[in-house]
Amino acid sequence: MILVGGVVAARLSFAEREQIALGRAGGESIGSIARRLGRHRSTVSREVRADEQYGQRYRASVADYRCYLRSRRPKRARLVGSGRLREVVLGWLRRRWSPQQIAARLRVEFPDEPEMWVSHETIYQAIYLQARGNLRGELARQVALRSGRARRRARPVDGGPVRSQRPWLGLNISARPAEAGDRAVPGHWEGDLLEGGRGAGGSAIATLVERHTRFVILVGLPHGKVSEHVIAQLATAMSRLPERLRASLTWDQGTEMARHLQFTTATGCPVYFCDPRSPWQRGSNENTNGLLRQYFPKGRTDFTTISQTDLDTVADELNSRPRQTLAWATPSEKMAQLLGVATTG
Repeated sequence: MILVGGVVAARLSFAEREQIALGRAGGESIGSIARRLGRHRSTVSREVRADEQYGQRYRASVADYRCYLRSRRPKRARLVGSGRLREVVLGWLRRRWSPQQIAARLRVEFPDEPEMWVSHETIYQAIYLQARGNLRGELARQVALRSGRARRRARPVDGGPVRSQRPWLGLNISARPAEAGDRAVPGHWEGDLLEGGRGAGGSAIATLVERHTRFVILVGLPHGKVSEHVIAQLATAMSRLPERLRASLTWDQGTEMARHLQFTTATGCPVYFCDPRSPWQRGSNENTNGLLRQYFPKGRTDFTTISQTDLDTVADELNSRPRQTLAWATPSEKMAQLLGVATTG
């Protein structure tokens, strides 16, 4: 064991590497070598893996030089240049994927190519810092990151929701089936309106998110937010789904759902309403509406100029993003599994 100031050294010394090489040449196990050196088994395992996984013999001098090269600073950023990894990352950034989604999906798409893996922090640095890759130079600001910010800022502390116990029209969220709460059973949806700018004549669209798969449906409202029109458009959109995927719909207490009983009659899907000032009760929908502001800026969008085809295109892009909550699968892939159809990337 090598001690530095009474503490076990963090890095393996050359003497320890020689002991590892002698042990492996003599057929000694990883665990036995680790115990003899006073090191953790995984430390020795990682040390020899780089050579032995390719059928080569572990050599102390080669391993020590490789460690020296890895420790040199400054290091060349992973995303500098015009390599394959950079092009893949740029392509997904242009599709408005987050750095965390990209980092995770790289491991899914290239499981046997570690050279195609990169951390989300490296991607952030390449966007924020020119010296670390300068991805921003090849991306429009509104595409590079969803926030559109040119620099990082501290995350504010959440003050917490304001709750109320007053039900709306007798169908409070507390009456919603318990299976909807844990997301284990598909078919439970959350919805709300996404409104345009004040100068856009009160234009809006309806947004629907399935809680189990996070699958998004966007519904155009060309004739405004009057309840009869909203209900008719929602009923048409939901009626395209199998009956088993129309278990419930959770909505805010907006007047656009005043005729919700007509919606339930047409679709067989009951509507439940959140408590006042409690958007957190439809968290998936709130998160989705936040993502949609990247496409439809708040206060500057007239939804009467946006066709249903354009809305479907945006929904498809959102549904093709890998999600951490889905083990980095996409909502489209999860919905396809439920529907029993094949998907393409």
